[in-house]
Amino acid sequence: MHQEIDTLIITPADMGHIDQAAAASGLSSYGLMERAGQAVAATALRRFPGALRFAVLCGPGNNGGDGYVAARALQEVGACVAVYALGDPGALKGDAATAFAAFQGPVAPLVSYAPQPGDVVIDALFGAGLARDVPDEVAKTIEAVRRAVLPVLAVDLPSGVDGRTGQVRGAAFEAAATVTFMCRKPGHLLLPGKTLAGELEVFDIGIPARILARHADHMRVNTPAIWRLALPPQTGATHKYVRGHLAVFSGPATATGAARLSAMAGLRAGAGLVTLLSPRDALPANAAHLTAVMLKAIDNEADLAALLDDERLKTFVLGPGFGDAEKTRAYVKLLAERDRHLVLDADGISAFRDDPAVLFSFFAGGRARLVLTPHDGEFARLFPDLAADKTLSKIERAQKAASRSNGAVILKGADTVIAAPDGRALVNENAPHWLATAGSGDVLAGMVGAHLTQGMPPFEAAASAVWRHGEAGRIAGEGLTAEDLPDAIQPWPVA
Repeated sequence: MHQEIDTLIITPADMGHIDQAAAASGLSSYGLMERAGQAVAATALRRFPGALRFAVLCGPGNNGGDGYVAARALQEVGACVAVYALGDPGALKGDAATAFAAFQGPVAPLVSYAPQPGDVVIDALFGAGLARDVPDEVAKTIEAVRRAVLPVLAVDLPSGVDGRTGQVRGAAFEAAATVTFMCRKPGHLLLPGKTLAGELEVFDIGIPARILARHADHMRVNTPAIWRLALPPQTGATHKYVRGHLAVFSGPATATGAARLSAMAGLRAGAGLVTLLSPRDALPANAAHLTAVMLKAIDNEADLAALLDDERLKTFVLGPGFGDAEKTRAYVKLLAERDRHLVLDADGISAFRDDPAVLFSFFAGGRARLVLTPHDGEFARLFPDLAADKTLSKIERAQKAASRSNGAVILKGADTVIAAPDGRALVNENAPHWLATAGSGDVLAGMVGAHLTQGMPPFEAAASAVWRHGEAGRIAGEGLTAEDLPDAIQPWPVA
């Protein structure tokens, strides 16, 4: 499949439109179901060669149709198969009815399924299109399988996981592996669906890339292919000012470490120069720990205004360990008025919790110059209505926040989402779980600042920093501390 198509994330609704468009183009919709079911059967045989029995649980829609095809394929190669149906399979319509008719074997009611040692469960009940809580009989089956500790192979998505949000609808299978078709869905990448899906296999069942691209929204998996064209050029004429001058605000003498992490990360990530803007009482503490990072005393708005007379200083990181909310608001206002780029993190975000609209007004209109890097708690301080709206997926929350703030938003977590004001969104998947450690976010803020100061647009700067941050975590290894991360930042990817 084409590399760009490989990065697509398709909502269940859009996948429905794609299926309709594929059928309208002349493709056999049953042929697509046949290939999907055969892929499930092949995966089951490859992953679970020691299965004593494949218990295929079929739902009342097309996901169930995939299950009947898989059951027939398994039966044809001599595997022991038992099929259980939710609802009356005689009431199936369309392709699912055709698949059921082609299966030559008994079908028992789902409620009669009793897990046996040696079973492998093939979950073909609901798939990615579920948008309601599972029925009680399904919830009871899920619990029985969980108690029996049986491996589950999910078709499209574990039943009970909402394919749009990744949230659990009442109860959900925890799959050892999931087989999906053509593209990933949000539920494969957003928590808790990401965890419940287990190992994910994406099969090309023959829908043309042009149809996928025509009906896809602006959601992708974060990879270098997305932002490679925005990488800073490297030529023989490159010098430190071409690579940009990044400034990071330090907190008071008792809280300087976070800003130094950001500053060092910015230098490692490619900024030509990095200056730490320090209160005078913190100068000795900062000077004792800095070598390649420069140091400048900044105590008030007048000091900052004078510094901003240097037009070469265009990008700032404010928030890590900063502490002073009133000064934060004054500094942000001044930076916005002077047309600077800003990465606002941690305390910088919390400083606007009482009136987020003030922050948004500073950067309203025109080109985006702001990058926000909240975790869920900080996000709720700036966007309380979006955080409280449980009908929104994490992707949708980030998209709405980016539009409202006219900035790029990095909504952090094990399923980090990066969103742009124009609606583009990326979900990151290369970060190891051990990146969840104190100071990791400070390093990320400095990396975003480094990319901005090298001339990358805010969305691309944010996305590339998140990806390089994940790679640094992977290279530093389990047990890392934030101090390890700057040294693990790798050069720009070239492949």
